Amino acid sequence: MIIAELLNGKSLSESTEDAIAILKSYKHHEETLKSIEAAVELSRSDINPAKAISHLGEGWVAEEALAIALYCTLKENDFRKALILSVNHDGDSDSTGSICGNIIGAFQGLDALPGDWVNQVELKKLIVDMAGKLYDIYETV
Repeated sequence: MIIAELLNGKSLSESTEDAIAILKSYKHHEETLKSIEAAVELSRSDINPAKAISHLGEGWVAEEALAIALYCTLKENDFRKALILSVNHDGDSDSTGSICGNIIGAFQGLDALPGDWVNQVELKKLIVDMAGKLYDIYETV
């Protein structure tokens, strides 16, 4: 939901608020809601990021991975800094980094990616082509 709303042009905070509102309509949403709300609250605090992430968990379960990724995206506007923050913990860092990259990528677009990172991606042209096709399909729905 957060990513869909970002693609619809909403801000990160608006997208997060919309996701929270929709989440509340589902049964058994409490753990995920608590995690998202903690991520938002911690992102607004002056708590050391490593300590804040440890409060959110290690990312081994979905709601923790989402919370860590969302926290990092809310805390750091710079793609590189947010992604590095999202993977530098003792938990499931590939999951938290992947989710963070998706959120901030949807928010800031391809131009936000560090050029030196983009140039090292294997099959970059194919990935960009497929992403464009998926976006075109999304736009027609």
